[in-house]
Amino acid sequence: MTYSAVFVDAGYLFAQGSVALTGAKRNRSELRLNEAAAVAALDKLVHQKSEGCRLLRIYWYDAPLHTGMTAQQSSLAVLDRVKMRLGVLNGQGQQKGVDSLIVTDLIELARNRSITDALLVSGDEDVRIGAQIAQNYGVSIHLLGIHPARGSQSPLLRQEADTITEWDASVVGTFLSAVAAPSISARPPVSGEGEAIQSSAQEGEIIANVIKGLLAELSTKDLNDLRTFWATKPGLPPELDRPMLGRCRDGFSRELTPNERRSARAQFVEAIKALPAYTASA
Repeated sequence: MTYSAVFVDAGYLFAQGSVALTGAKRNRSELRLNEAAAVAALDKLVHQKSEGCRLLRIYWYDAPLHTGMTAQQSSLAVLDRVKMRLGVLNGQGQQKGVDSLIVTDLIELARNRSITDALLVSGDEDVRIGAQIAQNYGVSIHLLGIHPARGSQSPLLRQEADTITEWDASVVGTFLSAVAAPSISARPPVSGEGEAIQSSAQEGEIIANVIKGLLAELSTKDLNDLRTFWATKPGLPPELDRPMLGRCRDGFSRELTPNERRSARAQFVEAIKALPAYTASA
């Protein structure tokens, strides 16, 4: 029995996927990934490229936020035949260590004769050495790019590949979508001399309105991802925690105290778990 494997640079997938869909790179917060649909599309393609091979697994390379894995990453990590590999984010929010992880896994699987075919979703020239060495062990390298692939992938990496496939917006749109950037509604300034001190009632109302607005933005898939996230750790995932605290901060016109942050987080979690759509699918 022969096996194939898929190696996905998530940074490339999101960045170029957003270009294919919208014509420009978008922040992760403005993108929604259907994890199951993405895995299914990759599984279908690797079987087309490596006829007769069974899928060993899909290796997904990403970087967690400084506050930990996102709900989306947690959801991906528990899917069948998906292995989450995490690099790090630097101070500029750039992924570091992902290319070396791809190269290491690719070479190790090839050296151990674990795979005969590899589907590589990346554009970085730094992974070319991994492709070269894997080929020396007899592995066929199938490179997947996202339109316009010639502008998003290293020419030398493309030359190294045994086959090249390009996905356009019609394919990318089956698993990735762009959403509007979340708006932040600041509280109208309070008239009067000096900076007004808001009452606890006003602050409570601001938090309640922020939570209400965020709840309206949650999809069924978001709720399913949260359920997976909460199965392994408490609290809010960073992609919800940061905008919630940011909107509260703008509403207060000041930084929240530690007690206020804890209270807002607890209220948000409680409100999510009280949603009929959340409890119905539990």
